[in-house]
Amino acid sequence: MLTLPEIEALARAAHATQTDKAGRPYTEHLAAVAEGVRARGGTEEQIAAAWLHDAVEDGAVSEEWLEGAELGPGVREMVLALSKRQGEDLRSYTSRILATPGALLVKEADLAHNADPARLAVLDEPTRTRLTHKYATVRALLGLA
Repeated sequence: MLTLPEIEALARAAHATQTDKAGRPYTEHLAAVAEGVRARGGTEEQIAAAWLHDAVEDGAVSEEWLEGAELGPGVREMVLALSKRQGEDLRSYTSRILATPGALLVKEADLAHNADPARLAVLDEPTRTRLTHKYATVRALLGLA
């Protein structure tokens, strides 16, 4: 099995060229979500899933890679649950997260970082408004509101 430091290094390498909507290195978001999971009392598997939570969705790794990777089954299942599929509605997405053990805590940490006012403040007003509404909707669907 891959160790947590190996998973972190893999995630950092996979997302090394990506930036977030504000132009910041995407790995900063991954680190913040992993730390958010740790601070919320998450398990090592949940922290590993936090490092990989956007890897499939963002195309940094394929689902085939994830299936073959030496990860605990809980990590794999959480990452797949957290990976929004193209054209998928929010209700289906959030239902899958709620049905997957451990995934809710990772998504809670993800939403907390995404909705951080300091992060949102650097975005243009239409993007900030759209994302604020989206994050609030997802939190409500997950019962986190």
